[in-house]
Amino acid sequence: MNRQVSSSDIAWQDGNFLPRHQLSISPSDAGFVLGATVTEQLRTIQGKIFCADAHADRLSNSLRDVGIAPHETIKAIFSAADHVATHNHEVLTKGGKASDNDLGVIIFITPGLMASQNSGLPGKPSTTIHTFPLAFNLWADAYESGTSLRCVTVRQVPKDCWSMTAKVRSRLHYFLAEQEASACEKGSRPLLAHADGRISETSTANIAALHGRTIVTPPREDALPGISMGYLKNISEGAGFQWETNSLTRENLLSADEVFLTSTPWCLLAATRIDGEIIGQKSPGPAFRKLLGAWSDNVGLNLPKQALSRKKLAK
Repeated sequence: MNRQVSSSDIAWQDGNFLPRHQLSISPSDAGFVLGATVTEQLRTIQGKIFCADAHADRLSNSLRDVGIAPHETIKAIFSAADHVATHNHEVLTKGGKASDNDLGVIIFITPGLMASQNSGLPGKPSTTIHTFPLAFNLWADAYESGTSLRCVTVRQVPKDCWSMTAKVRSRLHYFLAEQEASACEKGSRPLLAHADGRISETSTANIAALHGRTIVTPPREDALPGISMGYLKNISEGAGFQWETNSLTRENLLSADEVFLTSTPWCLLAATRIDGEIIGQKSPGPAFRKLLGAWSDNVGLNLPKQALSRKKLAK
């Protein structure tokens, strides 16, 4: 493994470190032709990958579910991810503090070239790692104002197509759902459901409903298990909240005291409206503020403050 030194962003592809701008994927790769790609999105917190072990376990499970066997071990892939993230964070924050900015980290693995476009020869799995600065301006204000959800006609992919536990890049339904939600209310996030009305997730986040002191989340049959949701579970139980797993409906969310959204980039946000109808107090509630504060304390970084600081600098 060549750990080349560079003063600019680096990436990793199939066992080699290289400048990020040199990354490439063949248009004949099944990841491009079919969207057959297993992926993980991580983030750094003060330059260190957050919840790396949990992401590694989920990536391993996704690869097994989809039937892709990369040449590298999961340990080697995450070792490379750590090196790429550490190097690129140092480049990003050169001359500043580790908390000044953070990165999104992408790992994706494809089956390789399609035999039909490669002289009949089967492809070899390909693994790529790259990073990008987090777009804090997209959610900085939502820590204070909350975010809006829109029910859409686009349905979640049924488990008969592929396992809900596999995190994959076959996400045309997300794209279509986001278009529909935005057409109804600019800036809203689509709320995807199954054909029978069971709530699954948004296009970018897992969802949980607070009723009293109990937080309810969809079971793994309804939604992809989220790493950030797992982290929220640990924090909330430590703060005295109960935790239940049950299928949710739109009505369950509207009758909730508070609704939480968890996702790798922003960690935790509150949903305060569904289809224009107010949830709870109209603004992020006390449980959200308590849990977000606990999350920030646990990781040693004020998450809203970092996001707002980056938003101001981006103007």
